[in-house]
Amino acid sequence: MSTRIEKLKAKHTWMDQFSGKSKAIISVHILLIIVILWINDLDYSAKIALFAFLSAMILWVTTKIPAGYVALALIAFIIIMKAAEPELLYHSLSEEVVWLMIGSFIIGEAVKQSGLARRITLAILRRTTSKNNILLSMTSVLFTSAFFVPSTSGRAAMAMPIINQLGQKFSRNEKSVLAILAPVIILMSTSATLIGAGSHLIGVSLLESTVGESISYIQWFIWGVPFAMVITLISYAVINWMLWPKDGTRQIENIGIEEQADLTEKMNSEEKKTLILLGMLIVGWMTEGIHGYPIAFVTMVGAVIVMLPGYGILNWKTGMKSVSWNLIIFIAAATALGRVLVDTGVVAWIEKEMLSVLQLFVHAPEWLIVFIILLVTVTSHLYITSHTTRAIVFIPSLLLFSETIGVDPTTVVFLSLLGMNYCVTVPVSSKALLLFYEEGEISYDAKQLIKISLFLMPLYIVIMMLFYFTYWQWMGMQL
Repeated sequence: MSTRIEKLKAKHTWMDQFSGKSKAIISVHILLIIVILWINDLDYSAKIALFAFLSAMILWVTTKIPAGYVALALIAFIIIMKAAEPELLYHSLSEEVVWLMIGSFIIGEAVKQSGLARRITLAILRRTTSKNNILLSMTSVLFTSAFFVPSTSGRAAMAMPIINQLGQKFSRNEKSVLAILAPVIILMSTSATLIGAGSHLIGVSLLESTVGESISYIQWFIWGVPFAMVITLISYAVINWMLWPKDGTRQIENIGIEEQADLTEKMNSEEKKTLILLGMLIVGWMTEGIHGYPIAFVTMVGAVIVMLPGYGILNWKTGMKSVSWNLIIFIAAATALGRVLVDTGVVAWIEKEMLSVLQLFVHAPEWLIVFIILLVTVTSHLYITSHTTRAIVFIPSLLLFSETIGVDPTTVVFLSLLGMNYCVTVPVSSKALLLFYEEGEISYDAKQLIKISLFLMPLYIVIMMLFYFTYWQWMGMQL
């Protein structure tokens, strides 16, 4: 009897080592295993990949375990469980996004070291002492950049050194607001122009090759700019309202005499070289379709020029130290987690299930069809982390759906692409978000993204529906 009591006490002591939060997380994982095992359409590898991906999402949001460690550990788990080959880990470092981030960090450090970031920051600060006005000015600049830099990650790379410099005038909690505001504004303004994201071009190309219709740059401009302006301003207001510290001051000290003198001083040679380099990068990003080199490669060429011995702005050691290798490992492993969903057939299974559900709405009213399209595309970032992959996976299925129920494919593609532009729930869904995630003093917590997305995601769908039944229909858009 005493032996049994001792065993019960030992068991009780062992369970007490876990907090209530830990027990909840373990319980959710057990529930995940049970649910995934019941999915007959997925094979062994797909089930392991799906479990690992969902586990990563849960741990990123609910724990303080380093995000890179979580991603790396789950990649190792997939390989140990024989659901993928070790090459999954090795090849993760060859992802385009990894090299894009490395180049972005180096170029961002050059903008900072040259003094250009300080000059731009002082120019913003000279006009106002209100933090709200500063944030609005930054929002305007980031929105405008969508028309010149056809890459959300490229715009994030350009914004990062300026945000870092500007952050010196803000408190620690206020810096986290800056770190979220910048990438969210970049993502929301993407819808303004056809060249705002590669997924737009892919979607329009699929539209042309499938049904022979297209969306011109001007047509997209007319449809996209008003929506992008409204959703950008609403996103700014939501972030300001939900995340700004309640005890935070709304004013900063105006720039002093010494700083004013720095601003009026002529550009030095380092600033001029950096400005010329940024101009060349923008041209390189905008002409990707002409020269054929992807944006990540153009960015790395810029990084090489920045560190050119004797003529560059940085030396090799400084350039390498500027890279957040912790973030790079996280990006590589997280991207591999997303890619393995495609490789094992999980994404194809989700696509098939969604298409079968969509078929039920053949005779549905117009508002319900619009809502279903938006619900599918806006939430797609939760399980397909790559913006480009979302377009490649969903646009053909949605075109098939449009033909099945007899609605206009151009409208379906436009609504779908704008829906896919929403990706602010988890950091891994966007390169722009990743660039500011867990990076030095200017960073944010994944829980903050979840917080604003719970409010912003349904609002995004509602605003798109309002635009469809008002402005877009007035401009000739019809299902």
